[in-house]
Amino acid sequence: MEVELKYAIADEATADRIWEDEWLAGMAEPQTRSCERFHGAYYDTADRLLLQNKIAFRVRQEGHFIVAALKWDGDSEGALHKREELNVTIGSVPEDPEGGEAGFGHEGLPEDVDLKCFEESDIGARVIALTEGKKLQKLMETDVSRRHMRVDTGSGIHEVSIDTGLLKAGGRSSPILEIEIEQFQGEEEDLLKTGKVLEEKYDLTPEHRSKFARGLTLLGIEK
Repeated sequence: MEVELKYAIADEATADRIWEDEWLAGMAEPQTRSCERFHGAYYDTADRLLLQNKIAFRVRQEGHFIVAALKWDGDSEGALHKREELNVTIGSVPEDPEGGEAGFGHEGLPEDVDLKCFEESDIGARVIALTEGKKLQKLMETDVSRRHMRVDTGSGIHEVSIDTGLLKAGGRSSPILEIEIEQFQGEEEDLLKTGKVLEEKYDLTPEHRSKFARGLTLLGIEK
């Protein structure tokens, strides 16, 4: 199960201050501070069978890899989000010989997507049967620059990610500026303590909606 905190950040200057925070930097594991760009899209059948069953299907380019994800049984309370998630790497994008980001963006995602990559799992078999081979169509897209680090608090290990970008759905768009703190090891109590420190220090706003839920709002759908 994925367990994480989500907070909205007021402005980019505050995001920069969090990234340079000495308390976080002092706990960061060596070589884990990095910046990446992610381009992703969520898909469903024309009659929204996945949404009706509270399942989300995303395909995302993460650096030079294409990763498919299923998310289900999600729940949120304030900033705290919990959900089941299954990720499978389904492809890669060739590296630019000159060191650039060749293939990044829309062209990095496959033209047609399906759920076969999950067929060996129980949830995958369930979802494949649910959709009955129907063609999947794009619901929304995300284009994000992510700065992230892994921190060791002494009693837990968390992935801290600062996302800046754009959410697009139904011809509309909404900015993304948020921090996610994901629990890798330790107890939920330690995760909440880390979140509380940052929330109070930077006047963060608990975000009870996922990017997917916010995309549905752009589409005029209330989850």
